[in-house]
Amino acid sequence: MKVDKTFGAVGLGLLLGAGLVGYAVAQTTNPALVTPQSQFKPMPTPAVEKPAQDFKTAEEHYNYLLKQANGGTKHTQATIPDWSGLWTSGANTMTRTFLVSTDEGALMRPGGTVREGVLTPPYEKQFKERREEIGKIGQQKFDRLTRCEFPGAARWLWEPYVKEFVNTPAQTWMLNDFMNETRRVYINSQHVNIDAKHSATGDSIGFWDKDKLIVWTKWINPADYTRGMPLTSNQLQMVETWHLRHGEKGAKQLVTQVTYYDPLSLVKPVSLVYLQEYRPDLEKIGVRIRNWECATSSNDFIDADGNTSVRLPGDPEYKDPRGSTDYPDLPGQDLDPIFDPGK
Repeated sequence: MKVDKTFGAVGLGLLLGAGLVGYAVAQTTNPALVTPQSQFKPMPTPAVEKPAQDFKTAEEHYNYLLKQANGGTKHTQATIPDWSGLWTSGANTMTRTFLVSTDEGALMRPGGTVREGVLTPPYEKQFKERREEIGKIGQQKFDRLTRCEFPGAARWLWEPYVKEFVNTPAQTWMLNDFMNETRRVYINSQHVNIDAKHSATGDSIGFWDKDKLIVWTKWINPADYTRGMPLTSNQLQMVETWHLRHGEKGAKQLVTQVTYYDPLSLVKPVSLVYLQEYRPDLEKIGVRIRNWECATSSNDFIDADGNTSVRLPGDPEYKDPRGSTDYPDLPGQDLDPIFDPGK
């Protein structure tokens, strides 16, 4: 396997940890690894749309939008917006929100000064330490994904792999092939938490305002905005507005205007915009969302210095990234028969 040296140990760990099949998918679908990204002319990133007024909580913000929409649009299956197809993450305003930099790529490499006064003191201190680490060794030593942890709701918006969106009158499904992480938005509903705990993607409710989907998510596990960016706390909540816009010659984008509410990590709520790019070129070559399997095939581990390290073939603890079964001597038990004919 050829890996760019600049990708670093963390990147190598991600590839090996996901297995060779995951690597092939990443090569095909990750905008950071494929050129050109899309067959369409790039569309400019829209401006961030801040809330109409300052809200103390996500609940206040959501209820205000619901009132402005007169309780929301009651779509049928015949009238609901169609977001079918394959999508990959596009541009966003995350970097400039947390760093004194307009270079989106600065989030994962050295450079860029922490924008002070955005994060609360303990979270700003931790973020500065993370950026200092990147400045010293060229990358973040550890990333949660190499330990098979879910990216989380905030990072979901950026995760650069294939996504699909399914809208029905009762629910919207937002599917990300990475970690099989699916967000379900329950339309015209209330928050429900029968497990009495948080989760990676939290609990999302929403309503339609004509062709715009408004989403409120809470009860989210602590995570981060992405590798190289700040941590989020377990008090994070999100209010999102999704809508489809069209460009030239069939180009489409899903635009997400999001405001993050997190009183433990943010001095005040912050608003960002994210793009998802329509990718019919991936459909044309047959890309499909598959199940990622990581927990039993990852060879990543955290060494004594806190670095993500990788066990390579020959190591007694190395695990075949294609997986193994409890009954290898029985015919038909190979997990990868396509590449092992006759079994």
